[in-house]
Amino acid sequence: MTTTAAALTEGTDSPYALSHLDALESEAVHIFREVAGEFERPVILFSGGKDSIVMLHLALKAFAPAAVPFTLLHVDTGHNFPEVIEYRDRVVAEHGLRLHVASVQEYIDRGVLKERPDGTRNPLQTVPLTEAIQRHRFDAVFGGGRRDEEKARAKERVFSLRDEFSQWDPRRQRPELWQLYNGRHAPGEHVRVFPLSNWTELDVWQYIAREEIELPQIYFAHEREVFQRAGMWLTAGDWGGPKQGETTEKRLIRYRTVGDMSCTGAVDSDATTLDAVIAEIAASRLTERGATRADDKMSEAAMEDRKREGYF
Repeated sequence: MTTTAAALTEGTDSPYALSHLDALESEAVHIFREVAGEFERPVILFSGGKDSIVMLHLALKAFAPAAVPFTLLHVDTGHNFPEVIEYRDRVVAEHGLRLHVASVQEYIDRGVLKERPDGTRNPLQTVPLTEAIQRHRFDAVFGGGRRDEEKARAKERVFSLRDEFSQWDPRRQRPELWQLYNGRHAPGEHVRVFPLSNWTELDVWQYIAREEIELPQIYFAHEREVFQRAGMWLTAGDWGGPKQGETTEKRLIRYRTVGDMSCTGAVDSDATTLDAVIAEIAASRLTERGATRADDKMSEAAMEDRKREGYF
């Protein structure tokens, strides 16, 4: 246990008092077990990003020593970081899990979707995601969204109802008093479930430190060839960067969040350890998505518009 993580349990008057991480863990475990009892075909969205890694860790805890009773689903844009995909596949094999992959590239090849001029594929994930949910008849879909990430996500309930077209209507949100969750849904509808809703980015990292969870090294400071666009450091790739006039340079950077390479920016950092990352985040005044996700900067309502269409 790191020094930072150990400090979390200090200051409790009673030996039976829960630390704030214990309380968050307990809530998430309760949510996983509640879904297992209420739904027939749940699935966990798993990309190999830190939030989905923590979510899978909590699911493993919730049902140990039995196996996790859910399959995994990843919407692969085709522009993912290789380190993250390698980690994803290794963890799936290690725990003997079943992974469904919905490929954006496959939809482009079939002419169902078209490449965007900016090369960003994150907004193209909606159709593969919703069709995978319908094809496999998933009735509960776990996501790693947190309320501190973005304004639209702050509006979500833990159980968020989606209609038969996977669309989200904020007016259909249900009350969740006393941690009582309503999973009722009509045929064709499903529920998006967010076990990390009440976590912050700092909570996630402190929990990773406490539980000694392995992460892709992309989350820690490393030297990388990057170029600057719209105030962000992006990794060069087949997705369309760098363009003419944009030059690459080697910098010491790390990633706070991981998504499509075309819209996920790095931050200058020398944080190579968990304690250093935690200290860096504690001092930051920008959310991880606000600082490093170009797709959320398209407009004030960009995320909410995509959520209404079926995006996470």
